[in-house]
Amino acid sequence: QVQLVESGGGLTQAGASLRLSCAASGRTFSNYVMGWFRQAPGKGREFVAAISRSGGNTYYADSVKGRFTISRDNAKTTVYLQIYSLKPEDTAVYYCAASGRSIVVRTTSAYDYWGQGTQVTVSS
Repeated sequence: QVQLVESGGGLTQAGASLRLSCAASGRTFSNYVMGWFRQAPGKGREFVAAISRSGGNTYYADSVKGRFTISRDNAKTTVYLQIYSLKPEDTAVYYCAASGRSIVVRTTSAYDYWGQGTQVTVSS
């Protein structure tokens, strides 16, 4: 089992920045591809970003490229999502997830463990 706990969300204004963190515990963190997803009110959960087990490769949804940066610290067993230039449409619950697959994937079904989510609300 892997336990994931997100933090760093909140209410902020458009144009601001936020850094979300996801602390992992349980099995060996570096064995897992890590991803961030988000779910806006009334919508499905969508892929935001993912990072390979070593941290050497990152992947982003087209809608967030250039504004979001995913990173990980395997020594601290934590994955981060830095968000710049927040927009009202970024308002959602943000979830981190861990996948035991060896390659990075973007589908929710490929992820084995999920955190409880952290709310990000962006006012215009």
